[in-house]
Amino acid sequence: MSDIAPGKLLRSIMMMLFFSVLALDIAVPAAVLLVMAASRWAVEHWPVTNDSLFGRKARMA
Repeated sequence: MSDIAPGKLLRSIMMMLFFSVLALDIAVPAAVLLVMAASRWAVEHWPVTNDSLFGRKARMA
């Protein structure tokens, strides 16, 4: 550790922080969109029972 200059170490840490935040800036919205798409898919493909109001509306239409 003593052979690395303090300025170089600080720059390396700042670069690591920058790129980790950049990666999170991409990953977090992607995860949110994944959850939104999965929940929409689940709602659209939810099995409808014959006793529910939605089932009666679907048969009447």
